[in-house]
Amino acid sequence: MKITVVAVGKLKERFWADACAEYVKRLGAYATVKMVEVADRDPAKSGGEEAGREFEGKGILAAIPERSHVVLLDIGGKERSSEEIAAHLDDLMLRGESSITFVIGGSCGVSPEVRARADERLSFGRITLPHNLARVVLLEQVYRAFKIMRGEPYHK
Repeated sequence: MKITVVAVGKLKERFWADACAEYVKRLGAYATVKMVEVADRDPAKSGGEEAGREFEGKGILAAIPERSHVVLLDIGGKERSSEEIAAHLDDLMLRGESSITFVIGGSCGVSPEVRARADERLSFGRITLPHNLARVVLLEQVYRAFKIMRGEPYHK
C-alpha cells in the first residue's frame, strides 16, 4: 500500500514536524508513506482567495500520483469512526486500490478542480482544525486504522 499525504503549507514548528515524523515512522511497518508539502499562497498577495486556491490547486493536482484514490479532508465530508476508517481502507485495498492520497487544502479551501479530482471527502467532525493539527490527526488515524485492520493492540 502506498499512502501519499498532500498538504498545503509547511510545518514550521518542530513539534508538528516531530509528531508527523513519528507517525510516518510507525506507518512504515504497514505502508509506504510519502508526505508532499505544496506551497501556500497569501490571498492578499495573489489577487484574492480564488486566485490563491487556484495556485495551490495546481500544486495539489501535480502531487497526486497517477491512478491514486483521492480522499479530500473536508469539513463537509463523511464522518467516520476509527473503526469505520479502518474498514473503509481495508475495503479499498480489497478492491485493488494500491495507492491512496489524502489531501489537506489551504486555509481558504481547495479549488473546484481539486474537489472534482477527489474520489471521496472525509471529515474529522464539524470543528475546524488548524492544518498542522489536521495533518497529525490524519496520520494518527491512518496508523490506528492499520492497527485495527491487523487486530493489533493500540492504546485506547
